[in-house]
Amino acid sequence: MPQLEAEVVADLIGQFESRRSSLIPILQEVQNKYRYLPQPVLRQISSKLGVTDVYHVATFYNCFSLEPVGRNLVQVCLGTACHVRGAPKVLDRMLTDLNLSAPGTTEDLEFTVRTVRCIGCCGLAPVVRVNDHTHPHMTQTKVKGMLKKYYSKAPARTAGQATPVA
Repeated sequence: MPQLEAEVVADLIGQFESRRSSLIPILQEVQNKYRYLPQPVLRQISSKLGVTDVYHVATFYNCFSLEPVGRNLVQVCLGTACHVRGAPKVLDRMLTDLNLSAPGTTEDLEFTVRTVRCIGCCGLAPVVRVNDHTHPHMTQTKVKGMLKKYYSKAPARTAGQATPVA
């Protein structure tokens, strides 16, 4: 980790008490900053707090990611109602349009596609959620237009960069 970045993380960690109970709030702040938990940062947190199981905590909770997550988190519901109303075809179209072979993150870090078992909007099936926006009655033909709304005007970065979120 570059020295300047280590100082930024040290400042972030310094906002909390150096105790085990600060671990999850610190991980949440790091996740907010980078959209994932970089390994060097986990080591830095472990050293600062004197906690050896930082990795175990980070992998236990679904809200944390050890892989870079795109600027837009796309959740495709594959629950029963969505499945029988065409969600697998919507997912296939989305993966094709984003040039992904399976759910994951696009190379430019614009999108991360994940499947979920139920979003809780069965009457609106099939449903896709992008960030905090729910898109009801999704079809293959609606996918491209929906994705277009979320493309960033910001310069693209690659998965190897741990660029902080602005």
